[in-house]
Amino acid sequence: QRNCPTCGGNLEVLGKKFLRSEIKYIPAEISIVNTYQETYECKRCKEENRPSIFNPYTPEPVLQHSYATASSVAHVMHQKFVQAVPLYRQEREWEQMGFPISRATLSNWILKTSEEWLMPVVDRLRQGLLKEKYLHADETPVQVLNEPGKENTAKSYMWVYSTSDNADHAVRIFKYGTGRAGENAKDFLEGFKGYLHTDAYSGYGKVKNIRHCLCWAHVRRYFTDALPKDMKSPEMTLPATGVAYCNQLFDWERKFKNLPPERRKAERLGKEKPILEAFWSWAEIAVAQVLPKSKIGKALQYAINHKEKLETYLEDGNCVISNNIAENSIRPFTVGRKNWEFCGSPEGAKASACVYSLVETAKANGLNPYKYLEFLLSRIPGSDFMTNPRTLDLMLPWDSLIQEKVSDQ
Repeated sequence: QRNCPTCGGNLEVLGKKFLRSEIKYIPAEISIVNTYQETYECKRCKEENRPSIFNPYTPEPVLQHSYATASSVAHVMHQKFVQAVPLYRQEREWEQMGFPISRATLSNWILKTSEEWLMPVVDRLRQGLLKEKYLHADETPVQVLNEPGKENTAKSYMWVYSTSDNADHAVRIFKYGTGRAGENAKDFLEGFKGYLHTDAYSGYGKVKNIRHCLCWAHVRRYFTDALPKDMKSPEMTLPATGVAYCNQLFDWERKFKNLPPERRKAERLGKEKPILEAFWSWAEIAVAQVLPKSKIGKALQYAINHKEKLETYLEDGNCVISNNIAENSIRPFTVGRKNWEFCGSPEGAKASACVYSLVETAKANGLNPYKYLEFLLSRIPGSDFMTNPRTLDLMLPWDSLIQEKVSDQ
């Protein structure tokens, strides 16, 4: 529109004004990269009967005899373990993009790369985790097919172990177990000596040489579930009183959050200890007034039965009164489980635990999970980590190069 609508003369630009910003979506593209290796010959060495043929170094493939690359495998892992997209849906997406790949192939990419390159990194993370003084743990059921000696409908479990908020480096380790026996936690935590925060599952009692902190969020949940749903003023009931006691503890914890550990311990003893003493006195009286199998009866008995471990947090200002860190860490797994429903084999469950460990640890350290997986899969193949395990230290989320290149900012 460069002509005047009145006289037909040429229009000249006087200025411009901003109208709007718009988002343009660019769909993903797939390209095939062909890698060639040149061969060189030294004429002088050939004439003097010395080795004369040389091939330059080329990067190692992430999987031998496969189309898989660091970026493609990282994408498949990110889709499944971060975005909760099951492999059968990813299979359709690859076909729509013009490169059909079966879900069996995608599964094999995850299994093989986890076993060959990623599990050593997780093992290195576990070594550091066991040196910490404060840990959190939780577990959730998962269905795993083709387990030896078990029916496909039987329950297996995914366990998660997490460092505390005060750790120098955040670590989240997932571990697949064929059952819920306490030996799973005992074996994994062998060598750990410190404070372990969990729910009241008795299996954690198998772990020796620790101080056991139980979660007050679970106590509050029991009382919340016992609140009557059909009363106009439930605040006058026993469950509401239990919730109020718990809320007082959590209110003080929020106020003490930024205090140094020793000061926090002292403040807890001064402010929270009297609340706890009043709570136990009330609970001992209240439990005799209710039916043992009622919801409020179970809530009161739950608290009374675990009194000692519910007070362990008072011993150390670095301990906390809830196990929310572990519960929040395992939540992405439970969300993904709703979509993909089961693991096809024990090997698949182990690979899932491996990748979940890396993506959740990456997120806890402010990294982009996809970029971190791609970084690992492009750097570890061809490295000397088998003969020089310290190489793996350069692959941990808090390494300065990784923080620079893989940050989620």
